[in-house]
Amino acid sequence: MKISIISLFPEMFGPILNTSILGRAKKKGLVEFEFVGGGAGMVLRADILAKALAKATEKNLQPSAYSLLPEEGRVVPTVVLTSASGTPYKQAKAKEFSKLDHLIIICGHYEGVDQRFIDQYVDEEISIGDYVLTGGELPAMIIADSVVRLIPGVLKKPEATLDESFTDSNLVEYPQYTRPDEFEGLRVPEILTSGNHGEVEKWRQKQALEKTKKTRPDLLKRV
Repeated sequence: MKISIISLFPEMFGPILNTSILGRAKKKGLVEFEFVGGGAGMVLRADILAKALAKATEKNLQPSAYSLLPEEGRVVPTVVLTSASGTPYKQAKAKEFSKLDHLIIICGHYEGVDQRFIDQYVDEEISIGDYVLTGGELPAMIIADSVVRLIPGVLKKPEATLDESFTDSNLVEYPQYTRPDEFEGLRVPEILTSGNHGEVEKWRQKQALEKTKKTRPDLLKRV
C-alpha cells in the first residue's frame, strides 16, 4: 500500500512514521510513505494543491478524474482531506482504507482549503473529532497509524485486532490484565486464570458492555 501525504510541514511526520509498528511495516515493504509539499497561504490555494496532487499521482489530473473508470493497470487513488467540518473518522473507515492500493491524505489548514479544489479532487473530508487544530498533520498521522496496522502482515498477531474497540460492534474493548497477578492489593480477576475459555468470553462481553455504558453510552444508542 502507498500513502501519500500532502503537507506544508512534512518534517513533522518522521518520528511517527519511522517508529514502532509503522516503521516495521515500512521496512517490510508493506507500506510506502510519500510526502509532497503544498503551497502556503491563509487559505490553501486550489492551483497549488492541484499541482501537488498531480505530483503525488505522477500525472496531470483533470477535473472529475476520480469519477472515470481506471485505465488498464492504473491505480486510482482515494483522496482524503483532513477537515474539522468533515465526516467523523471511525474504525470501519480505517478498515476500508487499509484495503486500498493508494491513499492520498491532504493536510488541511486551520483557515481552510479553497472549495473549488475540494469539489474537483477530494473524495472524502475526514474529521478526527469536534475540535479545531492548527493544521491537518496530526489527523493525517492518526489516519495513517490506524490504517497501516490493519494491513495484512503488519501485526505479528493479526487476530489481536478482532476484539478491539469499535470492531464489528458498538462496544469498547474489555479491560486488559497482565503480570503480576497482584498489584498494590488488586488482583487479576480469577476468571481470567481459570482456563475456562467459555466463561472468559462471557466475562469479556459483560465487561465490554459495562465499560461502554460508563465511558461511551452514545455507542449503545446505535445498537
